[in-house]
Amino acid sequence: MAGHSQFKNIMHRKGAQDAKRAKLFTKLGRELTVAAKEGGEDPDSNPRLRTAIINARAKNMPKDNMERAIKRGLGSGADNNYEPMRYEGYGPSGIAIIVEALTENRNRTASEVRATFTKLNGNMGETGSVSFMFDNVGYFCFPVSAGDYDTVFEKALDAGAEDIELDTVGYHIYCSREKFTSVREALEKSLSNLESSSLIWKPKAIELITEEEKAKTILKLVDALEDNDDVQNVYANFDLSQELKEAMV
Repeated sequence: MAGHSQFKNIMHRKGAQDAKRAKLFTKLGRELTVAAKEGGEDPDSNPRLRTAIINARAKNMPKDNMERAIKRGLGSGADNNYEPMRYEGYGPSGIAIIVEALTENRNRTASEVRATFTKLNGNMGETGSVSFMFDNVGYFCFPVSAGDYDTVFEKALDAGAEDIELDTVGYHIYCSREKFTSVREALEKSLSNLESSSLIWKPKAIELITEEEKAKTILKLVDALEDNDDVQNVYANFDLSQELKEAMV
């Protein structure tokens, strides 16, 4: 019986991973559809589509899925009639949260996001209620293999970037929103293996969370928001202390 139980646990984990992967592909596909509808199917002349393709490839989205999503954007009908929405609010412990969505039904999405905030000890506010605590900037992620720090720093600076950070994940490079396309094009030429690029909301200040229970309540809200099919991105101005990260692994 123990072996059968172990098999069921493995299959459950695989099912959960498959569901998470499918949800990710849905979000990536929606961005591809909107980008193609907005600027056409040629990534060389459509910066948003080029960015969406880079991010989809980095997540190993199948080529067929990508092509279908782009074709939806070039067609007509309700399945490509998405509009961007932004929601702002506070989570547990006063954490500021920005939620970006692409939806074909703004009333449904707003209602669902508000309900999630309310259910999980948060409070959705008006547009602008927390965005002043963030900077809307361009973001690029490169693997550590892109080069040594001095080389990457110099090339990022030459490309027009304003800030660069290095951690175990890789290099995180930031630029102004206005320079996003030109910096991306320069970095693609000077560095290799761009893993992702996008316009993000970067917190001006980070609140460091050191208590496990407090972290769990915040993460529960963030996870629930990200689980919504219409939600593309969730940004918040907190991080967990290193000790807490290791304890919660």
